[in-house]
Amino acid sequence: MEAQLRDLRLQLERQCMQNKHLEIQNQELEKRLQEKEKHVKDLQTRFDELAIDHQQGRASVDNEPQVPKSRTAAIAPEPLPEDWEPTEHKNHKTISETSQIIKAIHQNDFLHRLNDDQIVMMLDCLLPAERSRGEVVIVEGCEGNTMYIVAAGELEVTQAGRHLRTLTSGDVFGELAILYNCKRTATVRAITDIRLWCIDRQTYRMIMTNKSKRKREQIMGFLKIARTLKDLSDAQLSKIIDSMEECKFQNNEVIVREGTEGNTFYIILKGEVQVTKMVNGQQKEIRIMGKGEHFGELALIREICRTATCTAVGPVTCISIDKEVFEETIPIKNIELPDDCEVFENIMLPERKRLGATLQLQDLIPVLYQEGRFHGEPVTLGVGGFGRVELVTSLELSKFFALKRVSKNHIVAKQQQEHVKMERRILQDIQCNFIVRFYAAFKDTRNIYLVLEFCSGGELWTKLREKGRFEEPVAIFCTACVVEAFAYLRVKGIVYRDLKPENLMLDMMGYVKLVDFGFAKELSRGEKTYSFCGTPEYLAPEIIKNEGHDIAADLWSLGVLVFELLAGSPPFTSSDPQRIYSKILDGILKFPHHMGEGARSLISKLCRLRPGQRLGNNKNGIKDIRNHRWFNNLNWQKLRACQLDAPTMCLIRKGPLYVNFDRIPPDNTQAEEEFSGWDDDF
Repeated sequence: MEAQLRDLRLQLERQCMQNKHLEIQNQELEKRLQEKEKHVKDLQTRFDELAIDHQQGRASVDNEPQVPKSRTAAIAPEPLPEDWEPTEHKNHKTISETSQIIKAIHQNDFLHRLNDDQIVMMLDCLLPAERSRGEVVIVEGCEGNTMYIVAAGELEVTQAGRHLRTLTSGDVFGELAILYNCKRTATVRAITDIRLWCIDRQTYRMIMTNKSKRKREQIMGFLKIARTLKDLSDAQLSKIIDSMEECKFQNNEVIVREGTEGNTFYIILKGEVQVTKMVNGQQKEIRIMGKGEHFGELALIREICRTATCTAVGPVTCISIDKEVFEETIPIKNIELPDDCEVFENIMLPERKRLGATLQLQDLIPVLYQEGRFHGEPVTLGVGGFGRVELVTSLELSKFFALKRVSKNHIVAKQQQEHVKMERRILQDIQCNFIVRFYAAFKDTRNIYLVLEFCSGGELWTKLREKGRFEEPVAIFCTACVVEAFAYLRVKGIVYRDLKPENLMLDMMGYVKLVDFGFAKELSRGEKTYSFCGTPEYLAPEIIKNEGHDIAADLWSLGVLVFELLAGSPPFTSSDPQRIYSKILDGILKFPHHMGEGARSLISKLCRLRPGQRLGNNKNGIKDIRNHRWFNNLNWQKLRACQLDAPTMCLIRKGPLYVNFDRIPPDNTQAEEEFSGWDDDF
């Protein structure tokens, strides 16, 4: 018997040793797999960079980003119906189908960032669809608004007739179409009979928007019952929400421990928390807290030790803010306009009104090219997705203007009527030295026209392309001009939403002016807007996630601008827009070696993932940006009075009026007439 026991013990020990050896092998294999995955990710990143370099027609030198010759097109805001309600299809999905969809979402590079509630709502709204063998699902070059998940079958993806890949069960395609109106980059055809799950852009955006709005309103209600915060306004509470971060705890995990120093305030969003206190050497349960209840609020206003222990009962999700961030956020103070800006408004407004009252559309004469292959043709200063800007003059006033012309039919087709009227209204009310001046607006049966200040120094984008990247003094000056423009807009309650070098012009003195207010919107204090718009490389994370955004989105784009001016390209780039969004949501900044520490610090503070934690969006507002050490050698008062010698003058060429602009071929096609009447009050 003893011999048998000894043999069994030896067998057991050998088996344990084998198991341990297998476990070590598994750990080693997992480690190697992680290394391989990292290597693949690095290769993909390098591939993107090389693809961009190839598109630019040059390779990167010394790993420094270069200026791209073209930019991903800006995305216009798309209106959504006010009374939208999601159509639910819960009964159409079995347990296995639900599992398949959730797995597909989690494995997708973009969709895996959705939270549990958003995934549930998407599950409810996904519609089934079937296609026969040989049927085309997506056509390359056509506009699309639907995303698909393959439920069963196989599909082939081709581009310009060339096979790219095969899609099978669980694969996702067409994701970009649910973000904005874009043209398909490939054709997708069914190889076999297939089943799909699909969701259109409007449904997806309303899922994200409605969920974000309801969650925000819910948290606002929770904050209002906290005694410490009861005297704060809705706008101040909104700032707190912007600074709060979601955190998750596992079962039995201690969230706060009795006797330790407290510096964080928590609100329970999901799950239960057990509150215990040490009594006579033993932990005694005080109560169980649930959704909407909070703890730790006194830690925000004074140094205090925790008076109880709070432990997660099952999985718990909280939203939190720590003392340091809270102190930066509250109290929120109104930003006052500097006196010299007010003086400038008083000087500029009468002159603008005088010119605007005198101008007539028929009196504006196109300026013609005097040489080159476009000799005798009208000078075009710029072309965008919504029209052309031409150089014109008034002989009576002896003054040059930029005339923006937009087809009324195009405006109606893109549902941009309200945005065009908003642009005119905003520009009409603005008088700032760092924003292009508006003089008059006209219309006829085919177009609407905006008469704007002519900035003879040209686009900053053109100058950046020519130089590759700017020296730091030039970048500091350009950024400071934008900061002053944003300070003015903040007082007016205007979010700009399309900052990029293409929308910055140099005047004859080398000062930078903000142009193109087609995406701008007026917001009341504490209000959020949910439109998906802007230029992909400059989009703030909250815009991509449809969480609602405000002026903090402009601060993010300011950080991106500083990076691009100094590096030559934005920090988040890729040949694939979807990867741009993924990089933005990751928020990882990789600085080129030549970029100074001060610039890195400023960019890092502006490009924080939480909007409430961005420099310029806390209690001191824009003053915190002005006071950053990167601007130490800049005299802000002289800048506002236009008394500084602009370092950008070295970028401006001398010659004909249009010498600082790219030569753009004329467009002699006439827009169709449009009589819907949307512009009656324009």
